[in-house]
Amino acid sequence: MRALIQRSQQASVTIAGEIHGQISHGLVVLLGVEHEDSAEDADWLAAKIVQMRIFSDAEGKMNLGVKDVGGGVLVVSQFTLHASTKKGNRPSFIRAARPEQAIPLYEHFLRAVETQLERPVAQGVFGADMQVALINDGPVTIWMDSRARE
Repeated sequence: MRALIQRSQQASVTIAGEIHGQISHGLVVLLGVEHEDSAEDADWLAAKIVQMRIFSDAEGKMNLGVKDVGGGVLVVSQFTLHASTKKGNRPSFIRAARPEQAIPLYEHFLRAVETQLERPVAQGVFGADMQVALINDGPVTIWMDSRARE
């Protein structure tokens, strides 16, 4: 499971011209599910993201998590995070999980984040054509992969 996490001042996801989910300050999580992923990957990634200390404390040091600052989380499914660009100019998405596997894991991840955060999570719609808008704060952008637990 791969996630691109961006600290944001505000963010939203729009579907068919309607805002479907939005947050003020917090984290935008673009989430890609791979065919080898499991619920354990989702749980690990959710806990790491919510507990990650990337918000500034009173001294300006990144010492606080999203929960500490009362921030929101916006999660958007994005299978393109598993693009392989090894050959040619057209990316291959062969490692991305098929919807019948990816949707339950995406939903499991959402519930895991909500449990860790102790409040609802804003979200996109799996497989929809979405427009994501955000103001990246910092900028702070972090890449995580449950296969490379560094």
